[in-house]
Amino acid sequence: MQKSWWKILAVLLLLYTFTAGFLIQVPIIGNLYQTIRNLFFHVPMWFGQMILLLVSMIYSIRYLRSGNLADDIRAREFARTGIIFGVLGLVTGAIWATYTWGEPWSNDPKQIAVAIALLIYLAYFVLRNSMPDMDKRARVSSVYNIFAYFIYIPLIMILPRLVQSLHPGGEGVEGNPAMNGRDLDPTMRMIFWPAVIGWTLLGVWMTSLLIRISKLKEKKWIHA
Repeated sequence: MQKSWWKILAVLLLLYTFTAGFLIQVPIIGNLYQTIRNLFFHVPMWFGQMILLLVSMIYSIRYLRSGNLADDIRAREFARTGIIFGVLGLVTGAIWATYTWGEPWSNDPKQIAVAIALLIYLAYFVLRNSMPDMDKRARVSSVYNIFAYFIYIPLIMILPRLVQSLHPGGEGVEGNPAMNGRDLDPTMRMIFWPAVIGWTLLGVWMTSLLIRISKLKEKKWIHA
């Protein structure tokens, strides 16, 4: 029980997110109407993805310093879960965009940037699978993973803010219905931040299971 408290917390926070997220009264902003509830799912998934990919990069750095293959496995699996969260973020974003912008994909700069970022991380796995030598694969992919993260952050957090975007934070488009952080009322904040923690903990939980499976498969090469 002492080791599983954070898993219990993840379940409770997500139950709270789903229950309160669909029941509370929400403010009417632009043409968002009830779709604003997607804020408790779409945005926290991206927060979780950024954290998971950050942890992945940290383990890649640890591998380059220690040469411990267990760190490379952890880096790989955190990146894998990060990609899953990224895909879920794209899907929930497309659903939201369909109701607010009229179509699931509008070639918005942030949509394009996110798609490129996911392709960069998918290339990480293609690179890994292209090298049969385990040590070489771990070294090269660790270096790639570090550079990928430092490309990823400007790509999704900085560049879209420098151009016209339907997403909040960009240069803005007349009639932009997107909401900003300042639009969150206190009630929504009480759900949004627990949702961020809950989705992130779920990602860590998923990754821990993937790591255990990988260690069982590659046990003879690991000294952790």
